[in-house]
Amino acid sequence: MSAAADPAFDYGFLLQINEEATLAVALNDYLTSRSYLAGFSVSQADHRAFKLLHRPPDPQHVHALRWYRHVAALQQDGPSESSMKAKRVQPPWSPPAGTDVPQLLLYNSLTRAKEPFVPQKGNRVTWYCCGPTVYDASHMGHARSYISFDILRRILRDYFKFDVFYCINITDIDDKIIKRARQNYLLDQYKEKQPKAVQILQDVLSARDPFQVLLAETTDPDKKQMLERLDAAVTAALKPLQAAMESGNEAVQPLAQALLESSKDLLSDWLDKQFGSQVTENSIFSILPKYWEGEYHKDMEALNVLPPDVLTRVSEYVPEIVEFVKKVVSNGYGYESNGSVYFDTSKFDASQQHSYAKLVPEAVGDQKALQEGEGDLSISADRLSEKKSQNDFALWKASKPGEPSWDSPWGKGRPGWHIECSAMAGSVLGESMDIHGGGFDLRFPHHDNELAQSEAYFDNDCWVRYFLHTGHLTIAGCKMSKSLKNFITIKDALAKNTARQLRLAFLMHSWKDTLDYSSNTMESAVQYEKFMNEFFLNVKDLLRAPTDITGRFEKWEAAEMELNNSFYDRKSAVHEALCDNMDTRTAMEEMRVLVNQSNSYIASRKSAKLRPNRLLVESIAVYLTNMLKIFGTIEGSDPVGFPVGGQGQSIDLESTVMPYLSVLSDFRERVRKIAREQKVTELLQLCDTVRDDTLPELGVRLEDHEGLPTVVKLVDKETLLKEREEKKKMEDEKKRKKEEAARKKQEQEMAKLAKMKIPPCDMFRKETDKYSKFDETGFPTHDAEGKELSKGQAKKLRKLYEAQEKLHNEFLQMNQNGN
Repeated sequence: MSAAADPAFDYGFLLQINEEATLAVALNDYLTSRSYLAGFSVSQADHRAFKLLHRPPDPQHVHALRWYRHVAALQQDGPSESSMKAKRVQPPWSPPAGTDVPQLLLYNSLTRAKEPFVPQKGNRVTWYCCGPTVYDASHMGHARSYISFDILRRILRDYFKFDVFYCINITDIDDKIIKRARQNYLLDQYKEKQPKAVQILQDVLSARDPFQVLLAETTDPDKKQMLERLDAAVTAALKPLQAAMESGNEAVQPLAQALLESSKDLLSDWLDKQFGSQVTENSIFSILPKYWEGEYHKDMEALNVLPPDVLTRVSEYVPEIVEFVKKVVSNGYGYESNGSVYFDTSKFDASQQHSYAKLVPEAVGDQKALQEGEGDLSISADRLSEKKSQNDFALWKASKPGEPSWDSPWGKGRPGWHIECSAMAGSVLGESMDIHGGGFDLRFPHHDNELAQSEAYFDNDCWVRYFLHTGHLTIAGCKMSKSLKNFITIKDALAKNTARQLRLAFLMHSWKDTLDYSSNTMESAVQYEKFMNEFFLNVKDLLRAPTDITGRFEKWEAAEMELNNSFYDRKSAVHEALCDNMDTRTAMEEMRVLVNQSNSYIASRKSAKLRPNRLLVESIAVYLTNMLKIFGTIEGSDPVGFPVGGQGQSIDLESTVMPYLSVLSDFRERVRKIAREQKVTELLQLCDTVRDDTLPELGVRLEDHEGLPTVVKLVDKETLLKEREEKKKMEDEKKRKKEEAARKKQEQEMAKLAKMKIPPCDMFRKETDKYSKFDETGFPTHDAEGKELSKGQAKKLRKLYEAQEKLHNEFLQMNQNGN
């Protein structure tokens, strides 16, 4: 229907339906999503459709029946002005044009580009992440991946509202674990025998010979430097013991124990080469990973990393791994050789459906990387000769003496490294997952081999849809490596900075780029935390100001409109940043800008003796708090700011103590006012002592502002004590500079006074190295060699003489005046 003669809708196809019942159904469907009571007159299209129906549609066709009755009523009333007004209906409505909505993009290592993120099953996201190989302490390299993925996981779950199912593995069967477990076991046995100093010295010297051969043959500069440090430590412990034994000193056992401790790495390696094959009990190989897995979980909890939905251990999935390998072989992509099973990379790559090394195709044939992927215990000449191609990799390894073993169709053996993740992830997540995550250095061969064997098993080419790789972590610009003993443990890092500060440092960098862990990086994070915390504390202080229920709603002026517009602009910018590969670095910067603008607004209102708009600044603070909660930097239910007084008790502590602190602050303010009026200095000093010394010990900061109420803030005690120490250092430095300036000024005055005392007739007579003759006033006439002074020289000296004459006259005048 239309206000003009133009048809409101193009009925087109409806007018070609001859059967009345079918037309009623089609018309009802057509009108379901359209406004058909528009305008003031019946259009030609309405008339034509109406004529095709000889009676009202059935009641079940609600929209068609309403339209039929409306058109019939309009036709009956005719087009008179009064009837048109009586039957007036809503005018046509057009939806707004709107704007483009940013779509979430993720950097996908499979394409090396940002791709639109589209989960395979609606809102559900399946995610597998490579976990740690637990043979030593977790370090900052682990934190780089696990904090970064925790941030991404939280953003997907809590910001974009995806239903994320997160699985991570623990590698507790591995060449590194086997070798370290054997070495630890053999070294412990060696220590239990309590060898004498002579035996320790002899064994260390025996172990040192092959070690020094290895050192001489090593060409990698980083590894060579590590070995040289170890050799230097052994040498430093060796010399005192040798000297004591040569001199017949009986107190040699402590020196021997020190040597044993310094030499434990090379000694355990030496013991392993001699006796490692005799270590056969599987339980020996489970003690080490079980301990370090426990330490890993403690570290993740300390870092506030969410636990996975599912955690898989290789040792618990050996039967599934065996079945996985069997199917890869039956599908034609694996082969048995001397009790081991290898993946046939050439045959897989030759298949039209498959492609080997999707992530790093240029790395195919990199034997160093391939051998690192196979493990130290699996790259002997006999093992390498078992393979059809050097590019093939082990799915199942026949166990040698000194290695744990499990039954399989190919004999006693153990899983290869790459097959572990494929079997476990496949068991939990099925034939295709949305996201697979890991460190950048795992791309080849580990992840490429995972992809190949999994797609060989499932006979597909889409085992992983999006591959995410976190960037490297360097330490003050240097490469970090556990094998090179150049790493910082998570516990060491947490001893220097809080988990929140570490997370803020990660948030301030792109998750996929290299992050340099340094004092500068951490200082930036500390300052960001302090900056945000001060804003939250200021907002809390504003919200504590008493007001009635209607007083919360204040008129918005231009300043509020400007800040609110900026608030929405910043929120949009944060959203765009998170849609752009979850760019937390830009998001954090936009949040900083929002705080700067809010601080400027609050300061301008206070300078004008006006209250900032409570609801506006509260909305901004709540938004920023929620974003930091999403990022994992804030725990707890407090709507504004960082927790105070420890996790879980923030809101109780603040709501409990703040009324008492407010009473104390108001009382102190009245005391200060009376003390100023009556000039009682001692009371003012006591008030300052309460502010500067007493309350910081309790985690309370008072901020006095001229002409404004004192601000009360709850802050961590350690932070306040550090601030107090820094303030004292600044005051001491200021005092020192002031005293230094006063001392210099006094020295200058004393020097000036000493100079003023000298009569002009004496000032040049002492300089016999320059002048030899003088006139009756003491003015020099000849230089030291007896030559008469030139007119130019005499002119310069005359100026100095007259200046001294003036100074001396001032001194004489001062004496006469009694100064």
